[in-house]
Amino acid sequence: MPYEYYFPNSELEDTPGLFPMPKCYGFTLEEASIDDLQRAMARGFLNSVQLVQCCLSRDIQTDEYINSVLERNPDVFQIAASLDLERRMGKVRSPLHGIPFLVKENIATKDKMQTTAGSHALLGSIVPRDAHVVRLLREAGAVLLGKATLSEWADMRSNNYSEGYSARGGQARSPYNLTLNPGGSSSGSAAAVAANVVPFSLGTETDGSVISPAERNAVVGIKPTVGLTSRAGVIPESIHQDTVGTFGKTVRDATYAFDAIFGPDSMDNYTAAQVGNTPKRGYASFLADKSALKGAKFGLPWNSFWLPNYETIVSPNGWDWDYGTTRGRSNESEYTVVKVDFYNNIKSYLSELKNTNIRSLEDIVAYNYANDGTEGGNPWPFGNPAFYSGQDGFLASLETKGRMDETYYQALEFCQRSTREDGIDAALAQGPDGSQLDALLVPPDVGQTYQIAAQAGYPMITVPASVQSSTGMPFGLALMQTAWGESKLIRYASAIENLQRTSGTPYKRTLPGWYGYLRKNIPVLNL
Repeated sequence: MPYEYYFPNSELEDTPGLFPMPKCYGFTLEEASIDDLQRAMARGFLNSVQLVQCCLSRDIQTDEYINSVLERNPDVFQIAASLDLERRMGKVRSPLHGIPFLVKENIATKDKMQTTAGSHALLGSIVPRDAHVVRLLREAGAVLLGKATLSEWADMRSNNYSEGYSARGGQARSPYNLTLNPGGSSSGSAAAVAANVVPFSLGTETDGSVISPAERNAVVGIKPTVGLTSRAGVIPESIHQDTVGTFGKTVRDATYAFDAIFGPDSMDNYTAAQVGNTPKRGYASFLADKSALKGAKFGLPWNSFWLPNYETIVSPNGWDWDYGTTRGRSNESEYTVVKVDFYNNIKSYLSELKNTNIRSLEDIVAYNYANDGTEGGNPWPFGNPAFYSGQDGFLASLETKGRMDETYYQALEFCQRSTREDGIDAALAQGPDGSQLDALLVPPDVGQTYQIAAQAGYPMITVPASVQSSTGMPFGLALMQTAWGESKLIRYASAIENLQRTSGTPYKRTLPGWYGYLRKNIPVLNL
């Protein structure tokens, strides 16, 4: 079949058929769903070892351009072979049995791969165990192909930086336009799914790090309620906002992955709150077609935002996690909370590592100064240009010494109340005649939308909509809900996706255009 690629205008490189995917042992792997792969393996047309081989071939074909994979798992073929043997013996663990995936490189794996958050500072360190979400995926029979590139330290280290860049991994790029911001910090996780390197992947979010790269790579991103997926074994930022989410080309694929990783974990006490708030049959049971949209009521941000107090929590100038301080009120700033949390949370994480001298934020800062050429401890032009402002995020966190003082608790209370009961919950209550809305429908490319969900610790999902004619970059639609509202988000996101694909002019996920593929891979400091 012919390959169709998107090129917005005549100024873009005319490269029809660029990076086409050959068939995988006779199977059309490009855009194949997890269900497609399972059917092929069940019928003997394909096995997991072959699938891994084809995914690695696709990685080799595209990695020079998008750099989505930071490290490959040297045990991947042995893992796939053992799962093929199980299948031949009649055992299929889950819909993910034999399916390759990537995890963001800040998610710990107790194997032959590194977990460094993209920094050389943690190279050679040994983690105590798999992250809880990785353990669950292994138990589900998924095949860990490798680690995905990311924004170094998940964007915590600097406030003026290149999204998707790390000293250890280099610059990740979106296959839709390799010259623009790929979205961060789970950049490689999203780009790999977009380019058909893997069927699904994991990312992490503190503020926008799942939703933004999902949209900018035309994939589905599920950012769950804080406490629905365990953070144990994930290099942290803020205990109040960190969460592990999933990427897939479809809502169903992302949901299969999500079903495998949610659940309580004794090593993350935030997950205890989900008991009684999750479906017994998992979230895939809520996948729906377009008929589910009949009678559904969504809130739209018609005049700016629908939140009663949006002027105090939403910056008019775009995403700003220190907007409270911008207004002269640091006790109303998300950043006040995050920079204190990071100082304490990273110390706890580092305390469990072996084979490293890095035990605190002070150690990380000192390492970056001592290795300025690679780690960019100082601002440009003295340090690495990818970290234009050096490590100002680390320095701001360092200054707090982790003190949870009155300002910290006031900021935490303000941010959570403003975005929860006075924010998303209040907006959801504005349905006709006082009824509850089914979700809030928002543009995910507006940073203030996912910032509100992040501060609240509430769930959000984004689905691809189309691509921009001028740049070839994707844009999407996003839905927001209250805590533990994932079932509604998955129901309505899948219904919207089904409507797109079955309407009079059905939408099909536009394949990447690879605009700018000849450009040198350097840090991208603008949008």
